[in-house]
Amino acid sequence: MTASEAPGPQLVALCRVDLELGPVTRVGDGPSGTRVIAEVRAMTLTGDRINGTLTGRTSADWSTIVGGVATIDVRATIKTDDGATIYVQYRGRTDATHGFGAAPIYVTPMFETGDERYRWLNNVVAVGKGRLEDRRYDWYEVR
Repeated sequence: MTASEAPGPQLVALCRVDLELGPVTRVGDGPSGTRVIAEVRAMTLTGDRINGTLTGRTSADWSTIVGGVATIDVRATIKTDDGATIYVQYRGRTDATHGFGAAPIYVTPMFETGDERYRWLNNVVAVGKGRLEDRRYDWYEVR
């Protein structure tokens, strides 16, 4: 089988992510572009294999905007319904030429956990799509 004959990746639903965002702080133009920080007040993951909510008070989106492209950088700690702790970081991009939040946001979540029940997440390659105005993402495992 040649590379052109190899089957492409499949997307398997991982979870839906619902967010509640707090105040936005505009740092302004700096060496990384225009920095905008939004507190993540609540995050709920709902799926067949993972369900949990935000824990702790240090979650935020440290976005930058350069040339009409917004780069998303969110970090959060999730406590699953069955007591596991999972660190998640997702980065992504969106078109911000017509204002932040007008276009879809595409992200690549990465997970870290030491809990045996969820170690499989450490190897997951994931992608997601959402919209700021909806405060929701759908995340998929790439297989």
